[in-house]
Amino acid sequence: MNPFNSISRNIRILLPMLALLALSSCGYNDIVEKQEKVTGSWAQVQNVYQRRADLIPNLVNTVKGAANFEQKTLTDVMEARAKATQVTIKADDLTPEKVAKYQQAQQGLSSALSRLMVVSENYPNLKANQNFLDLQSQLEGTENRITVERMKFNESVQDYNTYIQKFPTNLTAKMFNFDKKGYFEAEASAQKAPPVQF
Repeated sequence: MNPFNSISRNIRILLPMLALLALSSCGYNDIVEKQEKVTGSWAQVQNVYQRRADLIPNLVNTVKGAANFEQKTLTDVMEARAKATQVTIKADDLTPEKVAKYQQAQQGLSSALSRLMVVSENYPNLKANQNFLDLQSQLEGTENRITVERMKFNESVQDYNTYIQKFPTNLTAKMFNFDKKGYFEAEASAQKAPPVQF
């Protein structure tokens, strides 16, 4: 028996094992774990946005019952809802550009809802409607949940993005095409201080 054959056979067995060990020490498993955390956080963001979208038809129908309510405001809300629900992103494709597009569609709906709430202040019978008050309360709670889930999402994205840029995990990330994920950003209007009048 040739001793070189047994050595070469042992090398062929050990080499893949060493490669697996090297990959795991370069963070492949950790990258996958962090990516899954981003995916789970994204699912929660979508969940709360879906809850808001589900509440809107009930709110609009309740408001329609108010005499002489501005039809354009209701139409704007339903159109904004339709646009917001059309923009979807798969969890494995959370590029900064796609997250920004999703966020823009959701901001359009937030603006339309804000206008609806402001206009509803002019209708005392609507403000006294218990169904409207309940829906308004549920929407406020949902908006708070959206803020919380977006914050958690951004934290998981920051953890993931930071990790895949550190050495030596950046080599593993590049080798297996783990790309940076996008954040939810503050609205441009958030940079302006609201006017204060006395």
